[in-house]
Amino acid sequence: MTKPSKTSRQLSLRFFYGLAGICLLLMTQPVLAQEIALPDIGNPSGNILTPAEEQRLGQAFMRSIRNTMPVIQDPLLSAYIQSLGDQLVNANNDALGSFEFFLINSPQINAFAGPGGYIGVYSGLLTTTESESELASVIAHEVAHVTQKHLVRTYDAVKSMSLPAAALAIAAVAIGAATNNSDFAVAAAAGVQAGMIQREINFTRSHEEEADSIGIQTLAAAGFDPTAMPVFFSRMGKASRLYDNGKLPEFLRTHPVTTNRIADAYGRSDSYPYKQRSDSLGYHLAKERLRVLAFNDAREGIEFYSQTLKDGRYRNEEAHQYGYLLSLMGNREYAKATELATLLTDLRPGQIEYLVAKAELEKLEGKPELGLKTLESGLTGHPGNYPLSIYLAQALLDSGKPQAVTPLLEKLLEGHPQNALIYKLLAQAAGDAGKKTQGHRYLSEYYYHTGALKEAQMQLEIALKDRNLSYYESAKMAARLKEIRQEKKDLDARDR
Repeated sequence: MTKPSKTSRQLSLRFFYGLAGICLLLMTQPVLAQEIALPDIGNPSGNILTPAEEQRLGQAFMRSIRNTMPVIQDPLLSAYIQSLGDQLVNANNDALGSFEFFLINSPQINAFAGPGGYIGVYSGLLTTTESESELASVIAHEVAHVTQKHLVRTYDAVKSMSLPAAALAIAAVAIGAATNNSDFAVAAAAGVQAGMIQREINFTRSHEEEADSIGIQTLAAAGFDPTAMPVFFSRMGKASRLYDNGKLPEFLRTHPVTTNRIADAYGRSDSYPYKQRSDSLGYHLAKERLRVLAFNDAREGIEFYSQTLKDGRYRNEEAHQYGYLLSLMGNREYAKATELATLLTDLRPGQIEYLVAKAELEKLEGKPELGLKTLESGLTGHPGNYPLSIYLAQALLDSGKPQAVTPLLEKLLEGHPQNALIYKLLAQAAGDAGKKTQGHRYLSEYYYHTGALKEAQMQLEIALKDRNLSYYESAKMAARLKEIRQEKKDLDARDR
């Protein structure tokens, strides 16, 4: 094998952003993903795209996602999907480095894997699954795509293409992603040879088979029901009969469910001992929290939960009580909500969701100090907990105590260095404390991590106008501004 050149190893930021756009388009345009070949981002041995480079690509990919898609920032929902993903990553022996799992606010039934271990799950998938093992099966499948380096290995399937054909395919995908014009991308790709298209489809199918196999293995190792994957596939396959081909749910378009695939999945799962696993309470609470967020009006939630609780139509009564509590709070029925919150916290004093609801309710009732004590007490029992830390920071800001927020969130930032919400709260805390320059610096990082490079640059330029900055602070911010300007320049050059 020919050793890659120094130039091929030193990938530019422009290339990173171009690939991030390509990954984003492949995720949002499943038909196009099968018709267009992918560019060279490495080979199976990883000697072209290093782990560090792949991580940089993943971060650029994630900034593109935050800038173009409705990523859910709800701390409780974020913590749940990350916790579930971590269980699966820990059970996969090939999973190296960090993984980030996040939810997209969309009724689509789908999930996707990006470079660098960034895995997105549509909220519609969570609400549609009938068990936590089913949800875990789809996520385990996506984790396998990352661990088996399918994005990296794809080049081996098309490296025999002629350079013009490869250049056309890459341009079609990149331009389509940059302009959000999938029609243009499809038209530009019309000249790609039919043989190459079929070869790419076949390679994609082999990826899916391998991800299914390793996903089932991961499910079993993590203690989930390994038959959940074929069960979910089977249910999705039956549902597909209700749709015209052009109206299939996104999951069925990007993960075609055939009779052979279902049979293969059942065959693989049968090699593992039967595992009956109860769904976690967190799974049920997350589903109900999403349901409440989807109601147009809190009164809809009250009507729904009061009726289902009365009729006994629920999978988990406790989770339905939680949904009812959130609906009561949303409709300002604080007396009933307090009674229910007390019932739930007495039942499970350490349950994070209940502690947060109790604290929020105390604040809504005009007792913010009680709410602060509830959150502080919860954080004592769960040190470093992400949702509790975020809600405590917000409560402190609402109570006019910004000085206490900065040390709390800067410590939290150590474990969540790419988290845009933390930077946003830090910016607010600095501004409220009269530290405007620091506020601009944090706000710059917030914009940067949400993909808004122009705004990130502007905030740092404002911060650098402070004549009271020390030499060290000024040099540090100037260096960061240089980095952001270069990234913006590379991105702008790609868009021209």
